[in-house]
Amino acid sequence: MTLADLLTLESVRVVPALSSKKRLFNTLGDLADEVFGLDSDRVSEALLDREGLGPTGVGHGVALPHARLDDLDKVRGLFLKLERPLDFGAVDRQPVDLVFCLIAPSDAGVEHLKALASVSRTLRDPDLCAKLRANDHAQTLHAVLTDRSVTRAA
Repeated sequence: MTLADLLTLESVRVVPALSSKKRLFNTLGDLADEVFGLDSDRVSEALLDREGLGPTGVGHGVALPHARLDDLDKVRGLFLKLERPLDFGAVDRQPVDLVFCLIAPSDAGVEHLKALASVSRTLRDPDLCAKLRANDHAQTLHAVLTDRSVTRAA
């Protein structure tokens, strides 16, 4: 599974400062509604519920929030670059400015894990993250993310 399988150009955004994790999840819910026709409130609530199990901030300014929903046909991705980093409770206590959200069908099983592995591996690359941080256009961010997606998840 590649990031090109998960992301559309429309699912990549640069967003202004957000005041909280909850506001971030509401923004992701709104974007999921706009791009994929998913119920915004259901997406936001599912992300909040998953975050309640433990923070999805993985360090180095990156967060990988994810959730499962019924009635979804495949794993979907959303990417946000935050103009101002947000305290996210990340493992390294660093604020987050790169957010890759995955929304998977409830029964996705291994596909969800493959998607998480692919995203995690891609966003562990400091050079790629530097390129993302240096650009403020959704089209460029999408190209950077999907061009790196030739690596397949294990």
